[in-house]
Amino acid sequence: MYRLLIADDEMIERAVLYKTLSKNLEGQCTIFQAENGREALKIYEEEKIQIAILDIEMPGINGIEAAQKIRETDKDCCIIFLTAFDEFSYAKKAITVRALDYLLKPYDEQELMLVLEEAMRIAGEREKEDPVQEERAVPEQEAEAPDQEPEGDNVRLVKVTEVISQYIRNNYMYDISMQDLARTMNYSEPYFCKLFKQCFNKNFTSYLTEYRVEEAKKMLEQPTVNVKDIGKAVGYADSNYFAKVFKRITGQSPTEYRLYIFQKE
Repeated sequence: MYRLLIADDEMIERAVLYKTLSKNLEGQCTIFQAENGREALKIYEEEKIQIAILDIEMPGINGIEAAQKIRETDKDCCIIFLTAFDEFSYAKKAITVRALDYLLKPYDEQELMLVLEEAMRIAGEREKEDPVQEERAVPEQEAEAPDQEPEGDNVRLVKVTEVISQYIRNNYMYDISMQDLARTMNYSEPYFCKLFKQCFNKNFTSYLTEYRVEEAKKMLEQPTVNVKDIGKAVGYADSNYFAKVFKRITGQSPTEYRLYIFQKE
């Protein structure tokens, strides 16, 4: 059972989020709640929280400050910011927090669950020894000035979209993260999340997951390729996790999808 914390000063929003996560993560997570950053830190310390979903604007100690306190002693806790404010300039000081993702309210439930499932995968892996990271293929057009707002026209946004797309095409089969790509493009993580949403109208984790599933679909059309091998080929070393993610996106397991494809022919 993973230990997950929700911190949000809005009682109704916190209750709705708790209900959503309880429904989707039944039997997988113990979920704790906090109404401000101070209480979140207390629960984090007492319960050894592995995944923290933090609202940014909270009275007293806000979400960024709470995340910074967590990072002072814990490099492994998966931190997810969930905020109603589409303005990340104030979060630049939190670059070192290394959040897994920044989600905007109102959140899309599927996007949220994809991020949570990725957080659980990471938390599970971090209980083991840290594997040696492989080198990533880096697009040649990598340098952009950090934390600049996009220009008035769409030319730069189109260019950035292509650089991101190229990076994902070249690296989706590896264990890449939002931090890898933000660092490659020389952006802070908060600003990169905002920019990515502008380019693709979804967050990084959702886009990467959907891209991997589409590549897996193509491979599943080849009857001689093993399903486990397909999972590894699209970036999922754990075949059970691959099947879980594939089903969340398509509504079918990889095996069921393959049967469906061949029955249509």
